[in-house]
Amino acid sequence: MSLVFSKSFDLFKAAKWILRKDIRSCLSSLPEKVEKTNADEDKMTRIGRRPRSQNPMLEYRHIYPEFLPDPNPNWRNSLREKLERADMLERRKQIDIPEFYVGSILAVTISDPHAQGKTNRFVGICIERKGCGLRAEFTLRNVVDHQGVEVRYELYDPTIQTIQVLRLEKRLDDKLYYLRDALPEYSTFPVDMDPEILPEGTTVPVNPVQVKLKPRPWLERWERQELKGVSNIEEHLKEKDRVRRELRKTPWEKYDLMKQYRKTVPIEDQNEIWGEVYNQLQQMRMSTKKTARKRVITAPKSQLG
Repeated sequence: MSLVFSKSFDLFKAAKWILRKDIRSCLSSLPEKVEKTNADEDKMTRIGRRPRSQNPMLEYRHIYPEFLPDPNPNWRNSLREKLERADMLERRKQIDIPEFYVGSILAVTISDPHAQGKTNRFVGICIERKGCGLRAEFTLRNVVDHQGVEVRYELYDPTIQTIQVLRLEKRLDDKLYYLRDALPEYSTFPVDMDPEILPEGTTVPVNPVQVKLKPRPWLERWERQELKGVSNIEEHLKEKDRVRRELRKTPWEKYDLMKQYRKTVPIEDQNEIWGEVYNQLQQMRMSTKKTARKRVITAPKSQLG
């Protein structure tokens, strides 16, 4: 009995020694990896580019949200979604659809047989982006002649000729419907606005501006939506409005995991979708960058002599 116990004790000591050796070797190699990673990030920062993420396909869900299907399983159809993705890629070969977000300022030119020159160009801020697949759409808003004007475009509409990003940025909220009740200066942009070009590789800036709303009545009850981009909601509220807002609060919903799950597409489906379209989208982005670099800027010819 004592012999068996001594052998098992020796095996335990040997396993413990091997485990300590493995942990010691891992810890000794960790600082070198960290220093190397920090050095790479510093080098990328000096060059002016962002360090490439481990999985760049995860960034595509923000750049190309329309490629992800509806999270509601009752509205899912794998064959229809695959055919739509193929049509979307073919459309992107015909027209450059740039990266933009809610809060970006765009200029969209469409074919219009009733307009002078057979085209119509509209400049505005993107206040909404929704839909999936070929039903993806976005809305632009601008104030023209002291009148708020909104135009809703289908992202893959064949009548769209060009989509130009004049200012690429984000806002504090996912939707900017409250600009309809805000002061006009927050939605006024010149039609001849020059594009603002960001250096390649820089992160998309977030505009922290907070708009001021006009006095009530409003189109919606903005005080109940926990908006970050509005600064003077409390000034226009009465005591009964504050009481009703407190009664209708649902703070427990942030713990509802199933509700959050129903609003998102499973990561397995996302990986399958990006694995299907990633290479083609990457080639389109590279070809667009090469075309932009090859553009030759010619100086205007002198009219003298």
